[in-house]
Amino acid sequence: MFQIFLFILTLGVFLTGMYLVRNGLFKLSADRLKNWLKTLTDAPWKGLLLGTVVTAILQSSSAVSIIVIGLVAGGMLTFSQSIGIILGANIGTTVTTEIITLEINSLIIPMAIIGGVLLLFKKDNFRFTGMVLVGLSAVFGAMWGFKTLAAPLKEMEYVHQLFLSLDNNLFYAVIFGAIVTAVIQSSTATTGIMMGFIAAGSLNLDTAVAVVLGANIGTCVDAWLASIGSGREARLTAWSHIWLNVLGVLLFFPFIGLLSDLGAHLAERPDVQLAHISVIFNVLSSLIALPFVNKFSQLILKIHDRKNLQA
Repeated sequence: MFQIFLFILTLGVFLTGMYLVRNGLFKLSADRLKNWLKTLTDAPWKGLLLGTVVTAILQSSSAVSIIVIGLVAGGMLTFSQSIGIILGANIGTTVTTEIITLEINSLIIPMAIIGGVLLLFKKDNFRFTGMVLVGLSAVFGAMWGFKTLAAPLKEMEYVHQLFLSLDNNLFYAVIFGAIVTAVIQSSTATTGIMMGFIAAGSLNLDTAVAVVLGANIGTCVDAWLASIGSGREARLTAWSHIWLNVLGVLLFFPFIGLLSDLGAHLAERPDVQLAHISVIFNVLSSLIALPFVNKFSQLILKIHDRKNLQA
């Protein structure tokens, strides 16, 4: 039971760290990023590139999706323009998982100290930079915690049975990933947890890949909640986010084994393999969807537009 408490505490540290990183980076660049989103989305491919860059900076596809829904609700973006940005956000969020595979444990404490000192400054840029550094130190510390706790947690009977169930049924693993991500509201945290378990040899790579695919569905919950009461086009934007991720998972689900084999050829460490697989999945699914943005937007209108449903 003590290990469960430590795991929940470690998860809290990870989520707090991600919040500090995201909040610090957002405050350092918010106005510039919003202007980019409003003015550089006249073509789907521009939206994809912009969504990738903005999400890589803000370290959260959910945050970008919520911003986009706000811009759509305010009439500064159209529903169709938002789709390209969402595709890019799915790619940009994988930058975070690549970052947390770095072996910089020796820098965690110095980074936290420097960040803490910068937080004492009155100048905003120093304080926000300090926030980012403290957040990063928390994220990397939590990743170390996940890896350390993976083995003792695996020895617990109900955790062991859960992993066996997920290993034996990858569809359950996808559902598990979606539910966990919807609850903790961070696909990066779900991926980080899986990276910790496979690094400790407590979980199969195929299973971890399936969980990460499910996390791409679960991360849509934030945007969907943000769209409630925000108007017609904002609601359509949220639904497009959900459908893009669901269809991407359905497309790649039969090829989980192939993705795992590809990851094994790209890196030696299993946690790095999972990070690379996440990049491959999101890049391919976004690029496949990009040429069909206009037709996809028409499909969303037919399915979810109340005016069409009432006609």
